[in-house]
Amino acid sequence: MSIAMHELTQPPFAQTLAALSGVLAKAEAHAALKKFDAGVLLGARLAPDMFPLSRQVEIACDLAASSLARLTGVEVPSWRAEAKTIADLRAHIAKTLDYLGAFKPGDIDGTEAREITLSLAGKPVTMAAKPYLFQFVLPNFYFHAAIAYAILRHNGVDLGKRDFLGEVPGL
Repeated sequence: MSIAMHELTQPPFAQTLAALSGVLAKAEAHAALKKFDAGVLLGARLAPDMFPLSRQVEIACDLAASSLARLTGVEVPSWRAEAKTIADLRAHIAKTLDYLGAFKPGDIDGTEAREITLSLAGKPVTMAAKPYLFQFVLPNFYFHAAIAYAILRHNGVDLGKRDFLGEVPGL
């Protein structure tokens, strides 16, 4: 049985990244209201051994873009955010959303058996696309998006679950 790989990737990635951009906009507004430089939030972490906000957002973007590239057999994009401001992070999300928007269902559907090879901890790992997507990409993508949200929430930005979910079709 074929899986609608497109429906499991591009639309949810786009929804979550757009929501994350909205969350970052709220962070900018919060900083302006409280009269502090929003840039300090880029280095905020939940724990000392975790990546900061800027890297959490970059990883979420990278996972979405690289997974669609790997699923379709195109070269993985190699752009980094190099964010110095929240506006830079939002621009990186916008660039990622543009990239995701170029993929159509016919590009992605039917790829569940494709062999995917990537480097993890400096070692090549090969797996079928279905477990790659379900057991690696999706959990990691949502983890990093949720951590970015949690960092901002922890730092006083007025956010709720609706902000994390973004625009849910039909709601």
